[in-house]
Amino acid sequence: MNCLGNFYTPQLEVIHRGKVRDSVRIDDETRMIVISDRISSFDNVLNNFVPFKGAVLNGITNFWFEKTREIVANHFIKMVDPSISLVKEAEPIRVEMIVRGYLTGSMWRGYKNGKREFSGVKVGDGLQQNGKFENPILTPTTKEDSDREISPADIVTEGWTTKEIYEKMTEISLQLFDYGSKFLAERGTILVDTKYEFGLIDNEIILIDEIHTPDSSRFWSAEDYAKNPLKVDSIDKEFVRQWLLENRENNEFKSVLPIEIIEETSRRYLHIYKSITGNDLAVDKLENVNARVYRNLLNNDIIKDGYVVIIMGSPVDLEHCQKIRNVLGKYGIYTEMRVTSAHKNGERIPGIVEVYNNSIEPGAVIAVAGRSNGLGGALAANLALPVFNCPPFKDKVDMMVNINSSLIMPSKTPAASVIDVSSAALCALRSLNTPRLKEIFRNEIAEVKTGLIEADKEMKKL
Repeated sequence: MNCLGNFYTPQLEVIHRGKVRDSVRIDDETRMIVISDRISSFDNVLNNFVPFKGAVLNGITNFWFEKTREIVANHFIKMVDPSISLVKEAEPIRVEMIVRGYLTGSMWRGYKNGKREFSGVKVGDGLQQNGKFENPILTPTTKEDSDREISPADIVTEGWTTKEIYEKMTEISLQLFDYGSKFLAERGTILVDTKYEFGLIDNEIILIDEIHTPDSSRFWSAEDYAKNPLKVDSIDKEFVRQWLLENRENNEFKSVLPIEIIEETSRRYLHIYKSITGNDLAVDKLENVNARVYRNLLNNDIIKDGYVVIIMGSPVDLEHCQKIRNVLGKYGIYTEMRVTSAHKNGERIPGIVEVYNNSIEPGAVIAVAGRSNGLGGALAANLALPVFNCPPFKDKVDMMVNINSSLIMPSKTPAASVIDVSSAALCALRSLNTPRLKEIFRNEIAEVKTGLIEADKEMKKL
């Protein structure tokens, strides 16, 4: 499927991969949030992607961020791609503020089994499934590997935040829920429950992460609820949760969703996007998602249009590698140098190439190893990128003795060999095949031709 999975580029540091979001460092004050099409349920990431899910979550969140600024400030700066936003760097408060307007979902599952206290909130007997609370209740959880219910008192005593900050978070959460409930009611939708997350910038509380999305919230059709509260269908991720609950094997949740469940989930996400924003999701559904992300990050000057990685077999090859990098540096692409020996720690190669094989932008690798050059072959066997050997021969004798180890590669290990450092760099650059570089090379070729014609004219005068 045409979906955005894990986000990869060697040009940016991925700070954290969550269940759905990848946090990427831009600078000390800004980070980039990539909202993938991954889907999680019951604290597990499923082995599926849901088309357009990330763009839906990003678009809805940014819609609400704009709508709720008068209630609380948030970390949103701008959207650079349907699935990606730039946000202010904040200190997260590791507590999820869950506001519930109705007795349903995990709370109902606990209630029908006799549970009467949730995160310090006590509820009475005789309540009905999907029944509306007289007033919304707050049932916070901690942000850990597995979310844990916690009472307001324990939040303070365990040091998750201060009493003053928690009380302010409570006030803001209930205001946000009230605003969202009234806004959606006008559109025939019930905001059943949701979660909010907060952070601090200069000791001021701001809203972070997401707000009123089908991942963080439960939505019902008001018309369906009025007809039959017990049979009302969720327009959110609860659809997936229910399928997983109903299709357990040996009390274990399945890790893969059937195609029809994926398609229906995508349809529901697109539906709630339009219900909330009033518009269809503005994406070209036929365009390759990674190509779109690459174009938008490039247009926003967040990444360069390609990269070349120089991988040396030993630190003693650094001077040779620096000569290659000096040539690359004239062309405005991203470069980095690494040290990996095919013979001494070759087991690291599959791990270090994961980013390169899945990067959104074009890349190439130059392998620098001379005697017994297994590095180029090992890299070419594991990389889906062009690989160029540029051995650091000391002299012509060294080259004649060891050249075969670079020229002769095993089958299905397409590593080319280029002796001259400048030519190796240019081969790698041309393999990127980006429009900007192609224009540069066309101009360079034209300059060489013009230079030869002028030289020929001068020669004729002699």
